[in-house]
Amino acid sequence: MHPSSLEKMWRSTLLDYYHCFISIMHYNYHIMETKTNISYLEFRDFFISFGCFSIHQVKIWNADFNRNNLGRWEKQGKLIRLRQGYYTFPSLLKNGDAPYYLANKIYAPSYISLESALSFHGMIPEGVIQIMSITTRKTKKFHNAFGDFTYQTEKPELLFGYTIEQSTRSNGWSILLATPEKALLDLLYLRPQYNSLGDMQQLRLDVDFMNQELNTDRLDEYVTRFGSKILEQRVSCLKGAYL
Repeated sequence: MHPSSLEKMWRSTLLDYYHCFISIMHYNYHIMETKTNISYLEFRDFFISFGCFSIHQVKIWNADFNRNNLGRWEKQGKLIRLRQGYYTFPSLLKNGDAPYYLANKIYAPSYISLESALSFHGMIPEGVIQIMSITTRKTKKFHNAFGDFTYQTEKPELLFGYTIEQSTRSNGWSILLATPEKALLDLLYLRPQYNSLGDMQQLRLDVDFMNQELNTDRLDEYVTRFGSKILEQRVSCLKGAYL
């Protein structure tokens, strides 16, 4: 088990709260004097850099904040509710990286994997509408203005094999994304229908990527860490189909 992987995920979440706290300490004194009458513009100016925020972060920022404001601003189209207790701003709808970034934030710890990661890496020809992630928490699905978000459960010791990618569209956004090898293994581990040579061919993986870019040493190392004979058999079929 590599606890550092899970710890990194929780650190990412805790850093959000830390940055919120630091920002509060530097918040304009005049605004703090009038904090019971926070306007939407003041609220937006403070939280827009967060990408998304939770009610807990709002309460850290301002213990006297009226939560009814969130519902009112949502009805007015000034906020988007991502799931219970999590919100963002409509301007993010124009940001192509937003769904990936938000997927990490609204249900942590998690990282993007499965077909979403395979599509991101250019390994499958189809675009993927929903964002699929791996988590140690209960399996969940959320729907909001950014699309459908699906989270599938794996044991804590299997939360490894992802990288921290920096968004090219928003400074300060970090996105936790499975490596190509881990995305494949997550798929084969969680989708028992892929169990033969013919099944593997149905995945329509990019042959050039599989032969030129896939790190087979990493793939074999990761398979060992799963400790699953069935997964080993499926990977053998995968190699027979593409390598």
